Amino acid sequence: MLGVLKRYINNLLLNKAIRNGLQLGSNCRILGKPNFGSEPYLIKIGDRCTITSGVKFVTHDGGTWVFRDNPQYKHIKKYGKIDIGNNCFIGIDTIIMPGVKIGENTVVGAGSIVTKDIPGNSVAVGSPARVIMTLEEYIERSEKNRTIFPENFNESKKEYLTKYFWG
Repeated sequence: MLGVLKRYINNLLLNKAIRNGLQLGSNCRILGKPNFGSEPYLIKIGDRCTITSGVKFVTHDGGTWVFRDNPQYKHIKKYGKIDIGNNCFIGIDTIIMPGVKIGENTVVGAGSIVTKDIPGNSVAVGSPARVIMTLEEYIERSEKNRTIFPENFNESKKEYLTKYFWG
């Protein structure tokens, strides 16, 4: 029951962001509860993207508040759009800062802080996020380290993985 309520609330929040201008492509997965910030109309997410739980989209620099009471700097306000290309995966608890573009076919690792553009066909991680490999290299590593499921797999995933890892 609690899971159903959480999904309902998350859908309400997503729909509110869309009504407020979030551009969301087709066939996207929005998992858990990302935070689309106070200016969702500055966020564009391409087709077939996965945005995981806890991802934060920051479209403005609130730090300018510190000096805005000085008449000389009252006019300084900084905003930036966030543009995520098609077929991207944004890992849990990632923070995406204003003015960032993430290229197509890109994986951003969990807990990363994206402060500058990430080129397409790459994997980026860290704080600040930096490219650590190409998508092709990631595919090769994933192939070598994959969990092998038998062809006639008929157990539950939980049962199989428990046996696979714990023997």
